[in-house]
Amino acid sequence: MDPRIREHAEIIANHSVDLQEGDNVVIDAHPVAEDLVVALHEVIGEKGANPLTTTKRAGKRQRRAFLRHSEGEFETPEHELALIENTDVYIAVRASDNATQTSDVEPETSAAYRQARQPILEERLGIRWCLTQYPAPANAQLAEMSTEGYENFVWDAVNKDWEEQREHQANMVEIMDPADEIRIVSGDTTDVTMSIDGNPTLNDHGKHNLPGGEVFTAPLPDSVEGEVLFDMPLYHQGREITDVYLEFEGGEVVDYSAAKNEETLTEVLNTDEGARRLGELGIGMNRAIDQFTYNMLFDEKMGDTVHMAVGRAYDDTVSEDNEQNDSAAHVDMIVDMSEESFIEVDGEVVQRNGTFRFEDGFEESEN
Repeated sequence: MDPRIREHAEIIANHSVDLQEGDNVVIDAHPVAEDLVVALHEVIGEKGANPLTTTKRAGKRQRRAFLRHSEGEFETPEHELALIENTDVYIAVRASDNATQTSDVEPETSAAYRQARQPILEERLGIRWCLTQYPAPANAQLAEMSTEGYENFVWDAVNKDWEEQREHQANMVEIMDPADEIRIVSGDTTDVTMSIDGNPTLNDHGKHNLPGGEVFTAPLPDSVEGEVLFDMPLYHQGREITDVYLEFEGGEVVDYSAAKNEETLTEVLNTDEGARRLGELGIGMNRAIDQFTYNMLFDEKMGDTVHMAVGRAYDDTVSEDNEQNDSAAHVDMIVDMSEESFIEVDGEVVQRNGTFRFEDGFEESEN
């Protein structure tokens, strides 16, 4: 076994989920990630915890069969909810033998399935959890990389000094946490403002998402104004969506388009009332993620990017005094901020062309 796999497992256990003796642990992973699952079992055994492995979350072939043979109406599976209610730690491992396995499932069926499983998601987010990636060949192919190249890419992004990354990102948290208004401008296609007044800005340094590498918060739901062109593509429900354009008025999406698979975007926005509002604003800060891979777990953390998510706002990003946007959807989309772009916080430019004001070269980036 590659020693980087064992290191990956130890970071999950010791850093991300703080594994304790006696913990009941659910590992949700595709069979192609078996080496990481085995390494996790080694660490779990050494800790004196109790593992259970399932392929429910990542078993897309099974999910495709179920969804294509259903009538499109679902109830919350109480037995699965009961499992999570009796779980202390949930570890989800992304990996695939076919990244587009669910591409021929109707978008409205997938949306209904997500809505029915919302109580399970709520329960999972209330325990210690971690979402990570195993470098499977299908994911390497989607990223247009060799398997070896993708393995190096994944483990370079995951197996790193997370305390050093936390300190780097704390500079941006210090700027955003007391702020009121954020403005994002990129070229002549993106100019959007939003208030984050009172909402905390969180420092993602590998605790829940591994790799980490972003700072993020929630906009006040009614405050978002302007337009955004998300110029990086995304995969959602096995479909590639490109050049998503959203226009906001009073916090709500009032116009939208996509160059490819617009119908999938429509189904996302029609999930429920909250799906037409922003639930997250994130700033990518992980410099080890230096190329786009069609994997949002990595792509949203990439330096020189900003991402916004329509749908659910995470509980920890909303203060008790502010409204939380609620939705069964949470779909991240990315803006490239490397050229002709800036982030403005309360009227002051804090990032220009991908360089933060606390980094060398910020003044030169103005030219």
